[in-house]
Amino acid sequence: MKNKFAVIICGDPRSTFNEILAKTLKVTTYKSKFFPLVIVCSKNLLKDEFKKFKTKINFHNFSEFKNSNKNKIYVIDIPLSLKKLNLSEINSYIQKSFEVGLSLLKNNDALGLINGPISKTSFLNGKFRGITEFLAHKTSSSNEVMLIFNKQLSVSPITTHIPINKVAQKIKKQNIVNNIKSINSFYKKYLKIKPKIAVTGLNPHCETFSGKNIEKTEISPAIKTLKKKKINVSGPFSADTIFLESNRENYDVIVGMYHDQVLGPMKTIFGFNAINITIGLPFVRISPDHGPNFEMFGLNKSKPNSLIYAFNFLKKYANKT
Repeated sequence: MKNKFAVIICGDPRSTFNEILAKTLKVTTYKSKFFPLVIVCSKNLLKDEFKKFKTKINFHNFSEFKNSNKNKIYVIDIPLSLKKLNLSEINSYIQKSFEVGLSLLKNNDALGLINGPISKTSFLNGKFRGITEFLAHKTSSSNEVMLIFNKQLSVSPITTHIPINKVAQKIKKQNIVNNIKSINSFYKKYLKIKPKIAVTGLNPHCETFSGKNIEKTEISPAIKTLKKKKINVSGPFSADTIFLESNRENYDVIVGMYHDQVLGPMKTIFGFNAINITIGLPFVRISPDHGPNFEMFGLNKSKPNSLIYAFNFLKKYANKT
């Protein structure tokens, strides 16, 4: 049986992604351990970065790829002038990279997509809240879910990149039901388990003393509906105690109401030993659980933990479906 391949879109050329990619391939000695890779990136940029971090890799042109069962690394070159990078050229380069990578995924049976970070401010420019929403738009997907995954414990926010004063109005019963159903299906498909899911409240101690009681009107009814569908879900729990070790060890996933409510504790517990997975796309999409880190570009201080975790996930889970 021919190996499926993974697509890597390197993202912003000013980010530390190419550094962690070089370090990942160096650490893992990329041979029979993983799967064929198709990297969508400037070939000159890759060569410069890999030379800088002393990673020796034989790149193959994608024209040589024919459902290879060999774990080679192929490159689709997106031209980029490295001498003078302005914002317009960078955004055009990122846009072209995603167009090529998504077309490749659409027309082939691939393991999934790993993408490097991009700048939400300059590339998305307010049109999308994050790359999760950008990819959902590009693939005509309507129920995308952010999952920060670690086999020991994962988290998922019902709302993603929105201001805190907008969160309450976005917490709806049906959104909670849809997201948790997607998470449940993802775990059953890839990890072959029925996950134990905890749900937080929105307010401190799950209490509201004025205005609409979100816990009673939206969150608890959603949990009741999910239980009727035989999904192993509990809550709502107070967000200030659910991450205590004695509590979190009882669950596979903690679903929170907003981004920092669950991502803050997750990163405190696991650092960057986790990956950002978008559920609900036509393919598995993973990115390292950190941003572009522009200020660390070229400093040789970035660790490849999250990208190695991404490779391991695709090898262990996606390659078996």
